[in-house]
Amino acid sequence: MLLRIDCDCANVPSVDVRGVYLAAATAFCELVRQVPRADWERPGLGVWTVRELVGHTSTAISGVILALDEPAETESLTSPEGYYAFGRTLDPAIYAAAVAAATASAGSFADELGTDPVTSIQQLLERVTDSLGAVEGDPLIQSAAGGMRLSAWLPTRTLELTVHALDLAARINAPARLPATAVAEVAAVLGRLAAATGEGTTVLRALTGRASLPEGFTVI
Repeated sequence: MLLRIDCDCANVPSVDVRGVYLAAATAFCELVRQVPRADWERPGLGVWTVRELVGHTSTAISGVILALDEPAETESLTSPEGYYAFGRTLDPAIYAAAVAAATASAGSFADELGTDPVTSIQQLLERVTDSLGAVEGDPLIQSAAGGMRLSAWLPTRTLELTVHALDLAARINAPARLPATAVAEVAAVLGRLAAATGEGTTVLRALTGRASLPEGFTVI
């Protein structure tokens, strides 16, 4: 199966993280509109159905709405790559349990989409757009890894939306028309994460055609 990604990366303008995030959320919403009616209960990603994949990804939208109402008192992490690197500092058993819980919760998030998941995602997009539009400054929010500035945490939600948009596009065999700004931001976060976790040279060699990535390699 060939996955076509339509992305005008020749000219990536400078856009604030809120604009990048909303562009990624909009692209995901447009992709959800393309899910064939018969595909919702078919396999999506791993043990998830397409509905569960969309339900899980929707938390990258609903979670922002919730986070804006849950300010943090202290700043624990200062970068999006730090958010993901934090997982590597946890006890492996604790991290595995957290991943298992997130995987299992996809079903409940899928149920929250109701009988019309397309409309549910559109309504979430409208709500998060209004919520971000009402935010002044760069507040501290409570993330799963601790207190973070909104500008540092929001790119992690852009990453979730963008990567799972690719998963969904591959499953329904549709083009993933991703915003160039989102692609650039996610690639930058993953590149910095690779450098921070000691995998930077491995990624650089692969990106420049000097070596292939090891089977199963991931920086997250």
